[in-house]
Amino acid sequence: QVKLVESGGGLVQAGGSLRLSCAASGRIHRINAMDWYRQAPGKQRELVAGIISGGVTKYADSVKGRFTISGDNAKSTVYLQMNSLKIEDTAVYYCHANIQLWDTTIGIDYWGQGTQVTVSS
Repeated sequence: QVKLVESGGGLVQAGGSLRLSCAASGRIHRINAMDWYRQAPGKQRELVAGIISGGVTKYADSVKGRFTISGDNAKSTVYLQMNSLKIEDTAVYYCHANIQLWDTTIGIDYWGQGTQVTVSS
């Protein structure tokens, strides 16, 4: 009923920038929150940044000052601008959203398929 489509991943040199996008589509009544998670090989998935309705944002300490999350309500899209990328930022980045559908009263969690970000030296 809801689909999250990520784009913008790729290969970049350390110090470079990438911008990830995640567009939600489907029978969406309200988007409560959208987040970016990442998972590096051999590591647990971790929260990178999140934004809730109203625009309040949160960031992992490791990306504060380098990454910026923003949203476009009209497009049901969230962005992650990643600057000053480090080798340790290499991971698969997943979009997550908590969305209320038109025929429900609670939010449901959805995940995107993931997009690879590789930072080289």
